[in-house]
Amino acid sequence: MQIGILLFDRVEELDFVGPYEILAAAEDRRPEDIQVKTYALDQLEVTCNKRMKVVAHALCADAPQLDVMLVPGGNGSRLAAENGEMIAWIQKQAAGAKWVTSVCTGARILQAAGLIDGKRITTFHDAIPELRAAGRAADVLDDVRYVQDGNLVTSAGVSAGIDMTLWLLGQLTSPAFAREVQAYVEYFPSPPYSADVNQAA
Repeated sequence: MQIGILLFDRVEELDFVGPYEILAAAEDRRPEDIQVKTYALDQLEVTCNKRMKVVAHALCADAPQLDVMLVPGGNGSRLAAENGEMIAWIQKQAAGAKWVTSVCTGARILQAAGLIDGKRITTFHDAIPELRAAGRAADVLDDVRYVQDGNLVTSAGVSAGIDMTLWLLGQLTSPAFAREVQAYVEYFPSPPYSADVNQAA
């Protein structure tokens, strides 16, 4: 199973690192079944939204047909959505993928590729009005961590990508295996100060 995570300048770090942690932990346990790599369009080194520099495993041109494609978001998602070469690569991969997914404003990039048309989706809370106004998705949901519509799975902002990826891993393998990975990464959220946080804002 080939899983690819797209990287681009000003991608939000946790949008891709959270899902990568889950998927790489799964690969460590089942390397014969799961291979996850990061892909960048025209150069391997990417400067992320919070100034972290990362090096992708490979260029998009060298990617095999992916079974799962994950498109993260971040402040770079606007430029990514206007990059015709990147959009063409996403469209080509999506045509053969079993699952197409986004985290946060990665939904904006999928919209540019025509992949959310008529679908129920979610995205980062600040981008919900924008995607609703575009009128391409059938519905843009708030107050949810992730949404499945057919083979499209979109998640809300940043940390929600971890929830989505754990759910997806359960679909790709089994819920029991997803729980095993969840236990390994000790993902049992209990954040401090949450009583004072409006999670929809």
